[in-house]
Amino acid sequence: MANSVYQINKGINQSIEFKGLKAQYIWYLGGGVVALLIVFAVMYIIGLPTYLCIGIILSAGAFLVMKIYAMSNTYGEYGLMKALARKQVPKLIKSRSRNFFIGTKEKQS
Repeated sequence: MANSVYQINKGINQSIEFKGLKAQYIWYLGGGVVALLIVFAVMYIIGLPTYLCIGIILSAGAFLVMKIYAMSNTYGEYGLMKALARKQVPKLIKSRSRNFFIGTKEKQS
């Protein structure tokens, strides 16, 4: 059996990239694989047929890999965090009273 050596490309001040996955997406894929393994074990223990379990896990795994690679290509290293942060910024801020602004003005003088 041949030894497999995988290259992890990392330059100076750059994040890890492995097989096209950048930064945190490597961890997301690893967590997804562990979750699929647990789901397979639960389905097998419940008593579902083995081939049904394998089919469900393979299809879910294929979907997981495609989704993670798509997110990695779309957002890049920091884009996902920026997109999630952008959703938390309110569209507008309503103020029904000016007391807060008037009160801070008096404290300054």
